[in-house]
Amino acid sequence: MKKRKRPVSEILGIILFISLALSIVYSAVRFLMAPQIAPDGQEHIKVKSDYLLMLTQCTLGLIVMSLPSLLNKKWKLGIPHFIYVLYYLFLYCAVFLGEVFEFYYLVPHWDTILHFFSGAMLGALGFILVDILNRDARVRVQLSPLFLSLFAFCFALAAGAVWEIYEYACDTALGLNMQKYATEQGRELAGREALLDTMKDIIFDALAALGVSVMGYMTNIRRKKGRNQAENGTENVSIASGD
Repeated sequence: MKKRKRPVSEILGIILFISLALSIVYSAVRFLMAPQIAPDGQEHIKVKSDYLLMLTQCTLGLIVMSLPSLLNKKWKLGIPHFIYVLYYLFLYCAVFLGEVFEFYYLVPHWDTILHFFSGAMLGALGFILVDILNRDARVRVQLSPLFLSLFAFCFALAAGAVWEIYEYACDTALGLNMQKYATEQGRELAGREALLDTMKDIIFDALAALGVSVMGYMTNIRRKKGRNQAENGTENVSIASGD
């Protein structure tokens, strides 16, 4: 009997699950062992708040990685495999590489790259979800290509806003610095400087979502024109044959 080949999305999901599970154990152990405040002259040493942030992010990552599968099973959405691949890659880069391996500090503009990537991914997901409903014979309302693209753009921006609310809530409740309102040395920023990280994230979310929405709009227009031409061709053939 021929063995079933695992799809790429399933393999990436397994790798992500193992990476995050091990990271949760590691960050929990290090949190218990780390000092509350770095000793004088050893500011480079990680303290409890650093490992608490890592633990929080890894735990959340492990929870949200299952959301697309749960939604797909509950509502039979038919989410394409490439969306799973993009989603798992984003979580791996954002949580495992970003927090555990400190890519946010080691790789220039890592956070900006991820926000641009997530904006494009969420825009594509929003477009696909509504497009699936739009082509479903059981749904009577047919939405225009412009509305589909507008929804995809707003969907990505809404998800980005929810993420910023999550960061703000964690910073407030746990005393973290996810929104980068303070420097690595602990100096709190003020005014426009304090808003820089949050606004930069939202702006790059919007730019990526806008690009995907425009491409989706053009694709839908071409598809609609092709469908109209095919229908007109069928009608002409029917008239010529005397039906």
